[in-house]
Amino acid sequence: MKSPSNTELSPPRLKAAEEIGSDHFPIPILDAERSNLIKRISEEGGYAYVSMEALAAGGDFRAAEATREMAWEQLHSGPWHSVLPVWRDAYSMACLHVAIYHYRNRDFREALRVLDMGLIMGGLLLRQDLNSAVERVSVKCSGIDQGVMTDGGFGSERNSNEEEVRSQVLPNKSLSCKMVEKRSSLSLEGFLCDYFLSGSPVIISNSMSHWPASNKWKDMDYLKRVAGGRTVPVEVGKNYLCPEWKQELITFSQFLDRIQSNQCNNSGTTYLAQHPLFDQIQELREDIVVPDYCFSGGGELRSLNAWFGPAGTVTPLHHDPHHNILAQVVGKKYIRLYSASVTDDLYPHSESMLHNSSQIDLDNFNEKEFPKAQDLDFVDCILEEGEMLYIPPKWWHYVKSLTPSFSVSFWWSALDND
Repeated sequence: MKSPSNTELSPPRLKAAEEIGSDHFPIPILDAERSNLIKRISEEGGYAYVSMEALAAGGDFRAAEATREMAWEQLHSGPWHSVLPVWRDAYSMACLHVAIYHYRNRDFREALRVLDMGLIMGGLLLRQDLNSAVERVSVKCSGIDQGVMTDGGFGSERNSNEEEVRSQVLPNKSLSCKMVEKRSSLSLEGFLCDYFLSGSPVIISNSMSHWPASNKWKDMDYLKRVAGGRTVPVEVGKNYLCPEWKQELITFSQFLDRIQSNQCNNSGTTYLAQHPLFDQIQELREDIVVPDYCFSGGGELRSLNAWFGPAGTVTPLHHDPHHNILAQVVGKKYIRLYSASVTDDLYPHSESMLHNSSQIDLDNFNEKEFPKAQDLDFVDCILEEGEMLYIPPKWWHYVKSLTPSFSVSFWWSALDND
């Protein structure tokens, strides 16, 4: 895949740049689908929303904010999976109305923030309008605030990396048992025959050097330039199983500043985890390539997520339903894996929302509370920069960042999987 240079504009972005004199951005999908969407919202009882939306479409800012609040309440009325898709589309529509108001008033940063909220929380119907609006607003923002330029980045420019690795305390017995097998430049046929079909993990090296991200993502100034003003959801706290864990919405520049400040105590660790960042920020999507291994089994790519954070971030022991390639773009991570065959001995949570997570805290293992897990076989590794790890479906895994770390996970399903 050819990656555009920093000064090259693709046709859509060139068009956006040519139209910066306009006080409005086009919303062709909303224009075409508005009547049908309004009908769907009415059928779900959203009469107050529909009344306010008519005013919002005419430029009434208070009505636009009111529609956004109404949709937001519906998005938080129960578990996320139970939210009706129409309310996600309603939220996207409201975000477009609010963003248009801020754009007309030249508050471009606020317009961009609102559009990002539409991308993060909204539905699929109006995503094309949101993305094209983001391109146009980003052109306006580019000359306002590029963020504070830095004199460093990640990787070789930071002399503290090896010290950070040594300072990280790993779970008991780490790196003392069987290590994950490593293969260099593994062929697709070799991957399929030796690992995919047998359901065995493997580290694949020398398969990512052609990614633009391999160099670009070590440059803090590049990351701030292409994504600094974008709003992203982050996790704050030790991990999602801890009571003090919470989520925040901050700009990508603020997130990068937290990483660079090296503040990684458990209570304040900030982690951009399992977020579809590349659906939201196209410039970063262009820096990565879906590995050919992800087409094994004839299925389809299910999700592509970012895992960005400082040293010390932890993803507790859990399993996922799909095939997974975890690509380590910047930094390194410790990873421990247990076979799906020992699931009952890893004490899964009984609650349906956490059934794929273990009650065991490997960082503070209590052998009296969880005796069956004490002598279980596992494989582990340190996943180095530029390597990929294949994690088969239902394999339990624990992950800890040893340095500032940017990883990308590719989930895909095979034809015989759900």
